[in-house]
Amino acid sequence: MSHLKDNSMSSIVDRMVEASRQLSFHPKAPENCKIELPSRSNCIEIMHQLRSVFFPGFFQLFEYSQDRIGFHVGAMMDRIAINLQEQVRRGFCFNCANQGNLQSCTLRAEDITRQFLERIPDIMLLLCEDVQAAYEGDPAAKSPAETIFCYPGIFAITNHRVAHELYRLGVPVIPRIIGENAHNVTGIDIHPGAKIGSRFFIDHGTGVVIGETTVIGDRVRLYQGVTLGAKSFPLDENGHPIKGVDRHPVIEDDVVIYAGATILGRITVGAGSVIGGNVWLTRSVPPKSSISQGREP
Repeated sequence: MSHLKDNSMSSIVDRMVEASRQLSFHPKAPENCKIELPSRSNCIEIMHQLRSVFFPGFFQLFEYSQDRIGFHVGAMMDRIAINLQEQVRRGFCFNCANQGNLQSCTLRAEDITRQFLERIPDIMLLLCEDVQAAYEGDPAAKSPAETIFCYPGIFAITNHRVAHELYRLGVPVIPRIIGENAHNVTGIDIHPGAKIGSRFFIDHGTGVVIGETTVIGDRVRLYQGVTLGAKSFPLDENGHPIKGVDRHPVIEDDVVIYAGATILGRITVGAGSVIGGNVWLTRSVPPKSSISQGREP
């Protein structure tokens, strides 16, 4: 295959540069403030590092010793702090036109990183309960450790616990990168804004979708293909979806939702209910309901 002549390549590049100027969605920085966008690969690496401290001895530490674990966790936390602060700062640069100057973005990133690091022990405790729920909820699981190594639901909820805390702290874009990494790896799509209680278990998991304003209580179990979505999107005067409206379901404590069920809108599934496979549900149901195909209230 012959190479393009220099003038042909130059023409292509010029056209591409011109096309890039038409990308109105590209971030616009204030004067004297350069744009440094977040790195997807670095955000994923941060999750690798966090996974190694959430589950000491399972990841990135192959010779586990209780005596040495403190050194490993301490060293890894230093790396996480440096890497996360940089990506959070770049996240603010992503919205730079609305956030101020480089110095203010840097100071905010430092403060938010400190707040996040202080929450890591609480995230660890939640994840321990999620692991126990996975072990107890699946007769095929031979040990809790097996669910840490192998289960897509544990991978996805680990990413989500991190993404949700960053979302709560007001970090732009980084939570979505972390959430979409889990989606890409597992097929489980959880928006960082979803509020999920303790001892959460997703069995099998492929095709699960959980929307931004979903609220899930404690000890909830989902199977593959479950959708907790929006029924409709309220529009503004220009016909654009209104952001931030509660539009996804509330799932109370001790609910089980079987494979393929679709639950839409800001409805409530009462505590202790069982939603059968392939059910399409758009109305609230009281506690301890049992809903199967053809039996929606």
